[in-house]
Amino acid sequence: MTDRSRLIPIIVACPLLLQNLDTSIMATALPSIARSLGVEALHLNLAITSYLLSLAVFLPASGWLADRFGTRRVFCAAIVLFSVGSALCGLATSLPQLVLFRVVQGMGGAMMVPVGRLILLRSVPPAQMVAAMVWFTVPGAMGRVAGPLLGGFVVTFVSWRWIFLLNVPFGVVGVLCALLFIDDTHEPHDERFDLRGFVLLSTGLVGLVGGLDTAGRGLVPQAVTFGLIGAGTLSIVAYWFYTRREPEPIIDPGLLRYHAYRTAVAGGMPLRVALGASPFLMPLMLQLGFGLSPLESGSISVATAVGSLSVRAVMGQAIRRIGFRRLLIGATLITGCFYASYGLFRPSTPHLLIFVVLLFGGLFNSLAMVTLNTLGYSDMPRPKMSRATALASMAQQLSISLGVAFAASLLALTAHLYGGSAAQLEARDFSPAFFAIGALTFCSLLFFVRLSEDEGAELRQR
Repeated sequence: MTDRSRLIPIIVACPLLLQNLDTSIMATALPSIARSLGVEALHLNLAITSYLLSLAVFLPASGWLADRFGTRRVFCAAIVLFSVGSALCGLATSLPQLVLFRVVQGMGGAMMVPVGRLILLRSVPPAQMVAAMVWFTVPGAMGRVAGPLLGGFVVTFVSWRWIFLLNVPFGVVGVLCALLFIDDTHEPHDERFDLRGFVLLSTGLVGLVGGLDTAGRGLVPQAVTFGLIGAGTLSIVAYWFYTRREPEPIIDPGLLRYHAYRTAVAGGMPLRVALGASPFLMPLMLQLGFGLSPLESGSISVATAVGSLSVRAVMGQAIRRIGFRRLLIGATLITGCFYASYGLFRPSTPHLLIFVVLLFGGLFNSLAMVTLNTLGYSDMPRPKMSRATALASMAQQLSISLGVAFAASLLALTAHLYGGSAAQLEARDFSPAFFAIGALTFCSLLFFVRLSEDEGAELRQR
């Protein structure tokens, strides 16, 4: 790869660094934020899902905005909005305020990553795409590595508010680098913004995720939960029929006709649901279940990110020698087993053993995800790239949001079945949740086994 081809993936991955740093730091700080705001720790999943749902809702507009106003301009504006939202979160004094400001953060984040990926796809030649995708994932992995440790340190010695305020200087650096090194590209653009489709799709996502997020935990009356789920389902169905007659919908389900892309988006959803659930569960288990401090919890849970980062060095060789199909099947099987094994941890389990298991779990999960992301665009025509990245990013954030909601609901359910409460979680409450997300991961295999042995052969050769 040339220096420029290596530099562009790193710059456009700065938002991924911000997002992963933000998410992994906040997961470690959840118990401390709950005590400060006077709420149950499980209720803070609203602060996580509101951010992720905001991402999913506003992601569909990212492709249209990038084509209309230019990739670099939208990329920089998104980083600024994310940084402002982060600063406001650091000043929040109640859970409703925190949730509102997380929505603002999500509006910026919704455009950062897909537009950054679009810049990458338009700037890097196909022959260098595998190597570029590996470099693209490095800053995000570094954010996951630094997040738990930094979060534990900040919460222990300063204040949880600084976990948000720290995003601001990173955002400034990202904007400056983008202005200096990235060209502002435009695609031919004369289409209108699909406002009707945006409203239908947004209503559907908010209703479904909002309903699932409040199910069974007493946050709102059951009638409200069922109403949200019902309205969300009807809106999604209405949007599906709407796209059948709309020539340029804001999110085009027709893109799923491309086999590799469909495998990456739909087949990857169970993997990504687990990817959202595990980082939410692990710090809570280590702190509330095992009684560890935030710094101790961060020092252990950082192992997942270390494993994720370590696999980058061998990704190119692994894809070329093993192939996409076998690599996805093997990595997914092993990842599911590791997720389930987390449910066997006990307060008496040696911390070194937990660290090693989390490290290898992160390694194989990253192996599966990087392979999937690389394969997903192999059969996508270039003019459809902007819409494809928007749909894929929306599906990814929606999956992770569902993972957090799923994990919180499972914890509340198991605590109730054991005769306890969500306000006083114990170590035993976490095991069923990890077993469930391990089993869920295997559902991705239903898609991966249908890949041909020579899938993505052109990318492997390059």
